[in-house]
Amino acid sequence: MTSPATTAPSSTGIRRVVAASLIGTTIEWYDFFLYGSAAALVFNQLFFPTTDPMVGTLLAFLTYAIGFGARPLGGVVFGHYGDKIGRKKLLVLSLLLMGGATFAMGLLPTHASIGVGAPILLTLLRLIQGFALGGEWGGAVLIVSEHGDDKNRGFWASWPQAGAPGGNLLATGVLALLAAFQSDEAFLAWGWRIPFLLSGLLVVIGLWIRVSVSESPVFLEARAKAEAQAAVGVKEKAPVAEVFRTNWRGVLTAIGTRLGENIAYYILTAFLLVYVTTHLGLSKSIALNAVLIGSAVHFVTIPAWGALSDRIGRRSVTLIGALGMAGWAFAFFALLDTKSAGVITLAVTIGLLLHGAMYGPQAAFISEMFDTKVRYSGAAMGSQLASIIGGALAPIIAVALLHDYGSAMPVSLYLGATVLITAVTVVIAKETSGRSLAQEDNPAGTLPAQERVSGDPIQTIG
Repeated sequence: MTSPATTAPSSTGIRRVVAASLIGTTIEWYDFFLYGSAAALVFNQLFFPTTDPMVGTLLAFLTYAIGFGARPLGGVVFGHYGDKIGRKKLLVLSLLLMGGATFAMGLLPTHASIGVGAPILLTLLRLIQGFALGGEWGGAVLIVSEHGDDKNRGFWASWPQAGAPGGNLLATGVLALLAAFQSDEAFLAWGWRIPFLLSGLLVVIGLWIRVSVSESPVFLEARAKAEAQAAVGVKEKAPVAEVFRTNWRGVLTAIGTRLGENIAYYILTAFLLVYVTTHLGLSKSIALNAVLIGSAVHFVTIPAWGALSDRIGRRSVTLIGALGMAGWAFAFFALLDTKSAGVITLAVTIGLLLHGAMYGPQAAFISEMFDTKVRYSGAAMGSQLASIIGGALAPIIAVALLHDYGSAMPVSLYLGATVLITAVTVVIAKETSGRSLAQEDNPAGTLPAQERVSGDPIQTIG
């Protein structure tokens, strides 16, 4: 009998799975990024009022970071049950949790109405957002990776990755539209609630599409094997414990691979809004439009980077992005300081293009590091642990550095150093492209030589 992992699915089948994952991740990232944009633009005034605008922004970004703190917990819980009962059920649950929390944010009273209760409620809802997103990423990329074939996995698995710029594009687009047609006073008074309430409608659409896809064939095969072993008395270990026992190198590689990419993204998008509006004193529309255009390019090019990783290897493409971003970290702020809307847009777009080279191959790369029985747990834990020290702290560290030094140079040094960590990680890591996901007992770093991509120019390193 042919393994489902090595049997190429019909184009119609894989496209349906990709569409369901892409739409779901776009909605979830819309919800998550909407908070980051609101933290930079309105939450500092409505929920954390203070005489110093920069201090209010820091407080708003602290609650933003709390959402990242909940993501590893979400990764553990969703990973455990995703490896036990399936990817699809957990993806439906994550969408419901995320959408419900975001919709509730749009109904919250502000600090002027109920005092300290307002930021407390906002923080609790942010925790739910983070918990849900911690389980979303692993499930979304795995269900595509495990439906797809080995040869083109980088391309197909990169589409759920495009949900991140897709969600940011949607969130920023809605905010930019409101900013264009509303006064600052109206936006601050009630207009900011509209994007949050819109999440309710988006979730209904996402659920309708997501429930129509089938469970991963690779998971179903692994589940059948586990049940057969249980029938003869073989006790199955908890996936989270098993992944750290047998695939700990994969977890560390996933953390290193995501670290610089994660930090780069939140500096290019969330911190950008603070830098342009607070430090440069420009209109928020300039920053929002720059992110809007950059995210559109990002969305289109992520699958292209994923497809390239099928040809030359995951490591090579990731290294292009990491080294490129190390240099761009210094050019980026110099271009922002020109205060030209066109130049700012160019700076953001090129930055996100380089980020896509790190992000596009990542779904397939991390999926291929783990065996099926622990894949959801391993992918979720590695990616979400990186998000705590990466995306959670990046805007806070960047704002603090800017506040203390009054210059973007320390921020550039911080960004450059972290993407170099990612570069070193992928140089040391083993190439995974072409691995059959049905293959077991093959943790990251032990891939047989005949299954590596011969065209990878850095394959012999490490």
